[in-house]
Amino acid sequence: MIDFSLAVTHHLVVFALLAVLVAELALVRYGMDAAAVDAVGRIDLGYGALAAIALAVGLARAAYAAKGWDFYSHNLFFWLKLGVFVLIGVLSVPPTMKFIQWRRAQHVPTDAQIKSVRTYFWVELALFAVLPVCAAAMARGYGYYA
Repeated sequence: MIDFSLAVTHHLVVFALLAVLVAELALVRYGMDAAAVDAVGRIDLGYGALAAIALAVGLARAAYAAKGWDFYSHNLFFWLKLGVFVLIGVLSVPPTMKFIQWRRAQHVPTDAQIKSVRTYFWVELALFAVLPVCAAAMARGYGYYA
């Protein structure tokens, strides 16, 4: 039952993480006002929390679920998936820093600033597409090395 519970939790949290990223992309738009800056800043806190939960549940799943750590630790796609997830996290830092700056200064961002943040979001979304590919490959035993 723990395997099932961890799998369901992991999938739901990752889908929620993706939904929040898409919501941020929708909110960060040209002509946004101070209220939108505040809203996206609050939503971004949720994004960070969901990312931490996804990582914790995913690692718990790798360690304690049916296949066990030995299976995952010897799988190229596991490490690729983890690396891509960390890269997405690193790419989320500059937008987060911008949101903090904008909120503290009660600053309405310029079009150039919005374009920059949206570029980060689009790259994160593109990398998100790699995650289920790695998961599907892992589930079928591809990338396993002894």
